[in-house]
Amino acid sequence: MSAVLERFLRYVKIDTESDRDSKTYPSSAKQLDFLRLLADELRQIGLSEVNMDQFGYVTATLEATTNAPAPVIGFIAHVDTSPDFCGKDVKPQIVENYDGGDIILNAAEQIVLSPRRFPDLLKYRGETLITSDGTTLLGADDKAGVAEIMSAMEYLRAHPEIPHGKIRVAFTPDEEVGAGVEHFDVPAFGADFAYTVDGGEVGELEVETFNAAGARVYVRGRNVHPGTAKGVMLNALRIAMEYDALLPVFDRPEHTEKTEGFFHLMLLKGEVESAQMEYIIRDHDDQRFQSRKALMQSAADYLNRKHGETVVELTLKDQYYNMKKMIDPHPRIMEIARAAYEALGIEPRVIPVRGGTDGSRLSYMGLPTPNLFAGGHNMHGRYEFVPVCALEKAVQVIVRICELAAAG
Repeated sequence: MSAVLERFLRYVKIDTESDRDSKTYPSSAKQLDFLRLLADELRQIGLSEVNMDQFGYVTATLEATTNAPAPVIGFIAHVDTSPDFCGKDVKPQIVENYDGGDIILNAAEQIVLSPRRFPDLLKYRGETLITSDGTTLLGADDKAGVAEIMSAMEYLRAHPEIPHGKIRVAFTPDEEVGAGVEHFDVPAFGADFAYTVDGGEVGELEVETFNAAGARVYVRGRNVHPGTAKGVMLNALRIAMEYDALLPVFDRPEHTEKTEGFFHLMLLKGEVESAQMEYIIRDHDDQRFQSRKALMQSAADYLNRKHGETVVELTLKDQYYNMKKMIDPHPRIMEIARAAYEALGIEPRVIPVRGGTDGSRLSYMGLPTPNLFAGGHNMHGRYEFVPVCALEKAVQVIVRICELAAAG
């Protein structure tokens, strides 16, 4: 079993699910348990300056093996798994020599991973795949990235004949709840640029993300006996439905792709007296992003005018911005990554991310940070899988980036 596979199988069994409603940082204490384990492992493989700070960030240094001038490169991955689907008690399954057919994840619950629904599976005939048992997510987002960075550092440490400059490593909590680098000390990290290892299938190279905001909509109703409700009752549930109906139907995730933005209703709960909705707002284009937020405010204002009182309160909070404008002025970063892919026979596919990474915020904090593939498919759900060959190729890419950057 390869080192990266062994690590990945071990890591995904550790529950690190983040908590969107938590007021602490990190949002769940169990992330700290894994981060401490990673700090110990970094020391064991011989990295220096291993540190875990008060926020849980684990950083370390792989010292340079060359005296030639070379940039200080960072590699970053997050340890938490999505709170949108169960990440506890993950039971990884190994599917060897995949034959292109259905994969029974869980016979008792009739959960099947099928190429009819997920045609990307057919790219991996003959390969070894890792899945969950269908009752949880797998956690390749982003424990694949964690395992790949760790394995690449171990390999470079064991092969000092490979010339490379100083390398910095960071493992972060809470990326999945939008707070991954909220307290990250970029100057102390000391990298000239970095790469997150948090992307999808082999070949993806991402420099463009959404602009992102979160929205909370609170609806205040008025409950009276339905028999005497005429002209008096305000049904918060119906007002919430009315609010959602004011947003464009085809600007939803299920109807959009590529660089098309969306409004995504993530939560709706309540009763006649009050209701609450939570949305995320996404768009690659700055102007359209601002227009989307303005439309949500206009919808709230309209309903308040209609009902003659404040029945809808909207709170908007920007989460991150498109990192492309911060990375484009530094073309060498992408040139090195492209060259590493091509040297390994991997065709770089520079695509816009329909999501975000820690690199989005880091790039605006002064650390240009594009995103490398980590190899996973179908993130955040029971049908997640990762090919072992992708884990291994990601390790090779990290090693080659370090080597190429030192070559000038």
